[in-house]
Amino acid sequence: MTTGRLFSVCPSLSPSLCSSLRSFLSSFLSSCPTRVFGPLVRTSLRGAPAARTVRDRSSPRRSAERRRRVEADELLVLVARGDQKAFERLYDLVSGPVYGLVQRVVRDPAQSEEVAQEALLELWRSAARFDPARGSALSWVLTLAHRRAVDRVRSARAAGERERREALRAASPAFDHVAEEVEAGLEREWVRRCLDRLTALQRQSVTLAYYDGYTYREVAERLSLPLGTVKTRMRDGLTRLRECLGGVA
Repeated sequence: MTTGRLFSVCPSLSPSLCSSLRSFLSSFLSSCPTRVFGPLVRTSLRGAPAARTVRDRSSPRRSAERRRRVEADELLVLVARGDQKAFERLYDLVSGPVYGLVQRVVRDPAQSEEVAQEALLELWRSAARFDPARGSALSWVLTLAHRRAVDRVRSARAAGERERREALRAASPAFDHVAEEVEAGLEREWVRRCLDRLTALQRQSVTLAYYDGYTYREVAERLSLPLGTVKTRMRDGLTRLRECLGGVA
């Protein structure tokens, strides 16, 4: 019978007897071994259950994680002072989490290893910037690694975009080159039409002199004409050609 059930009969007893019963049970329970009455739910003298002892429910894994964080904080302080042995120990502690984080961002295993090594090297070089008041050493190291991983992804995307633009530029001719070819084609067509407006002798003289590269004397010899006649016809032809080509503007 528990003390709660014993005290429930007090109303049926005399006050002096009930008080004696309370004193006896209180003295008895306080002197009994805990192992005997441990399974019982003890009650206070007023009938309220006593508070149970709260057990530490933290798992061994959480305890190990907490110890690792504390150790990383201590090691990083030593690394900031140039302690190489501390860095080797810190490297062993954080290299796994660093690589796991980087791989989730970068995806490629080979690049992930490279970025993780860069982050750990930056850890050695910039350990003096670590401020314990702003967070744990592990969080600070993972921040360095995440920044490195994001930079690598952005750099790879930018490089891919540049290569794509270069490929498109190589596959299609430049705009200026196309425009020049079109303009040259229009000018040739206009010159041909203007030449058709000259007389046969004027057209022959201009063609031989300016397109075939003959001198005035050689043109006269090929056409079997006096040199003066060729010069006159060529001058008249060039004048008409210049007037005709003036419409291009």
